[in-house]
Parts: sequence; structure tokens; C-alpha cells
Amino acid sequence: MFSRVRVTVAALALIGAVGFTTGVGAQQAVELTNNFKFNSGQGVQPVFEGWSKNPDGTFNMHFGYLNRNWVQHLSVPVGPNNSVEPGGTDRGQPAFFYPRMQRNLFTVVVPKDWGKKELIWTITANGKTEKAYGWLQAEWEIDPAGGAATGGQTDKELIGNKPPSITVTADSTVKAGQTLRMVGNYTDDGIPKPAPPRKPALGQETPPTLVSQLEAPVNLPDLAPPRREAGGGGPGGPRGPSVSWMVYRGPAAAEFQTRSTPVKDGKVENAVSFSVPGEYTLRVRASDRNLFFDREVKVTVTP
Repeated sequence: MFSRVRVTVAALALIGAVGFTTGVGAQQAVELTNNFKFNSGQGVQPVFEGWSKNPDGTFNMHFGYLNRNWVQHLSVPVGPNNSVEPGGTDRGQPAFFYPRMQRNLFTVVVPKDWGKKELIWTITANGKTEKAYGWLQAEWEIDPAGGAATGGQTDKELIGNKPPSITVTADSTVKAGQTLRMVGNYTDDGIPKPAPPRKPALGQETPPTLVSQLEAPVNLPDLAPPRREAGGGGPGGPRGPSVSWMVYRGPAAAEFQTRSTPVKDGKVENAVSFSVPGEYTLRVRASDRNLFFDREVKVTVTP
């Protein structure tokens, strides 16, 4: 396993050396090769994000993915083209893939005597097969929320923090093209307190207006709107408790009224519609900005 890492690092170093020593032409060729962006046609790279300990001695293996496409959503049902081994094909992994990076989406629990074995998530999409290898390397220990392991919580505000919880009320069946209303009841211990509103950087209170006389390039991808991570860490995102919504399994994308909803008085509401009939599993993630809790909502979409 360590040899895989060495080969990858060595290959990257060789590419860099070739680009540097053989002149501008070779360097530009390398840059062009490595900077293409694709709307569609690329595969999905599963990602092992680290492991964490459970009080009973078992271990959690944490995974996310990188959909290499900038626009194309991919449905890869659990089975030969989307499997986690050993232990059976279905280990709770997603079967619908949004563009770009989606982190800390599912966890597989392995026994306390796991030792040096590997857990392998394999995805074949657009004719390309990619794998993620998870094992208990000491340097890859993280906390369950996805951050680096520190040997215990040291932030006084977060000591004793418990993850939130959410229940969702929604019809289990809806017709394609119609709107499904969803109501969530969010409960939490109030830790941490909401963060203060973000202030613009000094000197950027009134950002400049950019004006260009050049036409936009025609070869850039039509970027899909970015998905905010649960907790709304990005600029302008929720600064307190929030709930995010996504398709976790299903034959096609869904249209959500919002992808991230701030919690108000313990309640959130959202709406979703589907254009393609089939069986869907929606992932509803409640976050207090530090810990999160996932709830799955199954929906049958009829013609």
C-alpha cells in the first residue's frame, strides 16, 4: 500500500521536473493536460478521508468522493459498479454523485480486530473504474466530524457538545413534476452558540465593479451551483444551526427549493420536485456547525 503512494508522488515529481527542465513549450503542454475541465464524461474518484475510534473498540472508516465532472450528475446504483468490500456490496455508500468534491458522506464500522486489512470502495462511471483504499494508518486518525484527531476536545465551548437530531415529515410518494413539501423538527443542546455575522475584509466594504470589454471564452464548463457543506461554512452561509438536503441515491437529480436551510425555532421547511420517476433516498443533514446528524428520507416518484 505504501508503494502506491510512493509511485504517485514520484510520478508527480517527474512531471514537474520535465515541465521545468525541458523549456516553456513542455511546461505549457503539461499545464494544458492537467488543467482541462470537463462538463461530462469523466469518472468518480471515491476518497478515503480517515478513520476514528468508537468507545467499544471498533473503528469508523470515513469516505467521500470527487466527481471529476463540473456539470454532470451521475447515478451509479449499488452493485457491481458501486461496491464496498469486504463485508457485502452495500455498506451505506451514496449511489448518486453531485459534481466535484463531496466530503464525509458515509461511514463503515469495522471490528476491533481489523488489523492491517483494507476496506475498498470501487466505483465505475462513464467507463472508468476508480478505487479508494481505507486502512488503519496511524497518521490518518480523525475525529468523527472529519477534522484532525487531537486526542480529545480542548475547546471549552465544545466540551460535552452532542450532535443535533432531526425528524422529517413528508409524503412517501409524489408524481414526477409535482412538488413535495418537507418539514423538519431540529433538536440540539445549543452548543456551540451561533457565530457572529461575517464582516467584509478591511477595504472591501464596497467591492469594486469589474468591467471587461472581452467576450467570455466559449470553452469553459457551465458550472453547476456549488453545494454548501452542512453547517454553511462558506461565505454567506448559515452561521448557526442548519440543515442541508441532497439526493443520496436515485436515478436522477432533484430540484430543491434550497440546498441549505437555517434553523428557526427548531423547524426547517423545504420543497423538492423530481423529473424522473423511480426510487429515491434523500440525505438530510442537521448540523450545529461542529457535529452533524444524518437522516434518510425515501421517496417513490411515479410517472
